[in-house]
Amino acid sequence: METLQIKAGNGQTLSGEQVAKLVDEFCGGAELAGKKVLLIVPDATRTAPIGCVFRILHDRLAPETAALDIIVALGTHPPMSEEAICERLEISLEERRTRYAGVRFFNHEWDNPESLVNLGNIPSGDIATLSGGLFSMEVPVEINRRLLDYDAVLIIGPVFPHEVVGCSGGNKYLFPGVAGPQILNFFHWLGATITNPMIIGNKWTPVRKVVDRAAQLVPVRKLCFCLVVEGKNFAGMFAGTPEGAWDCASELSQELHILRKPKPFHTVLSCAPAMYDELWVGGKCMYKLEPVVADGGELIIYAPHIHEISVTHGALIEKIGYHCRDYFLKQWEKFKDYPWGILAHSTHVRGIGSFDGGVERCRIQVTLATGIPEEICKKINLGYRDPASIRKEDFEGKEEEGILFVPKAGEMLYHLEERPSWAASS
Repeated sequence: METLQIKAGNGQTLSGEQVAKLVDEFCGGAELAGKKVLLIVPDATRTAPIGCVFRILHDRLAPETAALDIIVALGTHPPMSEEAICERLEISLEERRTRYAGVRFFNHEWDNPESLVNLGNIPSGDIATLSGGLFSMEVPVEINRRLLDYDAVLIIGPVFPHEVVGCSGGNKYLFPGVAGPQILNFFHWLGATITNPMIIGNKWTPVRKVVDRAAQLVPVRKLCFCLVVEGKNFAGMFAGTPEGAWDCASELSQELHILRKPKPFHTVLSCAPAMYDELWVGGKCMYKLEPVVADGGELIIYAPHIHEISVTHGALIEKIGYHCRDYFLKQWEKFKDYPWGILAHSTHVRGIGSFDGGVERCRIQVTLATGIPEEICKKINLGYRDPASIRKEDFEGKEEEGILFVPKAGEMLYHLEERPSWAASS
């Protein structure tokens, strides 16, 4: 299938008319007439004009399809209320009751076995090839069984640099978006084993290859709109298969979403936007900035609004804490039975480090200036600052002094112009 695309260019934004034209060209004809179609959309932790695309798609498809429903690709994130889904789709509750009354809303349930169906296994030999020899194990592939009730799934989601898969989007909205825990835990730990700085912002990572391989087992027609945003602008839209649309969109994302700095910073104030309401997602403020923190430097996640480590995973994270990859690898018998996705999150937030002779040495200090109490920060092996003590003006405009201020962190990736020596051995 040919990938259709439009780009705004020069910091401009796509118009509703341009988006509607692409949607009509991609969804035109009788291919989806009379079919049951399930739209897969991200939750509120991703910046993208989902509402614009949804409204246009609804106008185009609702009159001719047998069903047009929505499932939120939560991965392991908490479920969204109907009101929150309406906000994600940029529609009012009144519109929900009237114009969009025929659209059913579903939340993915990753931890409910009855909501999942096994599609088969990726053989150990394939995993060995896809992972570059890091793992050789059979991986079961489970997905939300609702997908099998439809003739086609249509993914709508943004593409950004991503700490686990390299560049988000495409089939990632299936795995982990609407997937079961086994495939999810496996490829998160695969990414963590390679490490965030070696994965993030790259395209054809081993994790991407595993995700695309798992998608081959989904027996439903798969279509995709990949969106690329620049600030508040709708910079590009790509329509095709999940693989083809993502391939093109990730090229534009790499152009727009990676900022390169000439030298590292000893202090980084990374401000989490309100859409990151717990550390599980607020950790992105570390992932995207770790590459530009100097050895021995400090990265501060500033988020007074965050009071939870994770509603879903918090108890386990408090138990194991935040540690570098080698802390787990060199004590594997102790940690192998914990959910690998939680181990991966732990390493991503704590960053690069070593573990020798029972001593952990992390490359940088990660400090929370959040609503999480100091005693909890110490328990989970992170630093603490009272958020009330942080004055943003003390960090702004001081790059020449080795201080970086990032007012909205979590989506733009920061890299150094020259590859640091520590990255070569990660």
